[in-house]
Amino acid sequence: MTGGADWRGCGLSRDFFMPSPPLRQSRIVPPGQWIHAARYSNPRNQTRMTRAFRRQRMTTFPQLPAIGTGKWRGMTWAALALAAVAVAVPGQGRANDAYPSKPIVMVVPFAAGGPTDVVARSVAAAMSKTLGQSVVVENRLGAGGTVSAAYVAKAAPDGYTILIHHNGMATAPALYSKLPYKPLTDFSFVGQVADVPMTLLGRHDLPPNNLPELVTYIQKNQNKVNLANAGLGAVSQLCGMLFQKAIGVDVQTIPYQGTAPAMTALLGGQVDVLCDQTTQTLTHIKADKVKLYGVTTAERIPALPNAPTLREGGLKGFEVKVWHGIYAPKGTPPAVINKLNGALRAALKDPAVAARMQDLGAVIVPEDKQTPEGLRTWLASEIDKWSPIIKAAGVKAD
Repeated sequence: MTGGADWRGCGLSRDFFMPSPPLRQSRIVPPGQWIHAARYSNPRNQTRMTRAFRRQRMTTFPQLPAIGTGKWRGMTWAALALAAVAVAVPGQGRANDAYPSKPIVMVVPFAAGGPTDVVARSVAAAMSKTLGQSVVVENRLGAGGTVSAAYVAKAAPDGYTILIHHNGMATAPALYSKLPYKPLTDFSFVGQVADVPMTLLGRHDLPPNNLPELVTYIQKNQNKVNLANAGLGAVSQLCGMLFQKAIGVDVQTIPYQGTAPAMTALLGGQVDVLCDQTTQTLTHIKADKVKLYGVTTAERIPALPNAPTLREGGLKGFEVKVWHGIYAPKGTPPAVINKLNGALRAALKDPAVAARMQDLGAVIVPEDKQTPEGLRTWLASEIDKWSPIIKAAGVKAD
């Protein structure tokens, strides 16, 4: 037996605490202690022990009838132990059933008004309808999304703090040497949300008019052409890295603090090429303020039906898209995850969400990806895809 100070502090003799046959330590037994089942089954002893533990501000022992009497006749010691635990924590199942009983915080790693934030607010509003509680968006910026991810990883696993994140969840392990969390093991998975296509753009007066011409132009002017992105670890940077690898040419890259300033630089003619998602580029494409060289998805997208894919332009196997997933802290009860997933699925069927995603050029993922396992499988495949590319480029964020 361990922790002798516990039984001495209760004012009970050591006889009450025996190593065998025990009721295993649980919330009905003082920390580190064992209790002899035969002694506990005596009603008089139960009363003495309950009073003693109340004096010590410990958990009250449940009042169970003596073994061998009434409905306890013929029960084994193991059965009694299970029954005792059930009595000790009678509200556990009901607590999960009552979830959620207060607003839920959905943490977004990027600025308000940005692409991920726009997707998050649309989905959060729809999830609130199903859950019966508000899902409040909270923007926590920093370090390519790792600040938010680390915050949620360490949050209480009760379902009241969740994270929506994009491809950065998969690229962080390769970009950061001292990442404070493990994407595949430090989270519970809720499900995928939507994919947002990327577009390859050039400044309005850039000479090439299509992708083959652009590739040739860059190859001939390698030291003159520059490529903008939204910052280290941003999907626009990943798209640019993959594009350079595909055409076999490295050009000067110019990182900005977000997609908005990068797009402003392209519109102003300060940079030549930018790869960015449709949530930011559709308006400028339709206004003919930039040159569109193609979309980065495997197939053409409804929002730009006349735009060819980069695969059609000769870049075989090229595919980059911004995907979003929702996560909860590791250890979140399955019942809570099920409720969150159910609310997510309902949100993705909401006509208002579907319309908003279409306006953004986003595509709601198939139902098999909306599941916890669907998200986990996809995240693992994305880590495998991007890690070698990032390592080969020698890019580090810390």
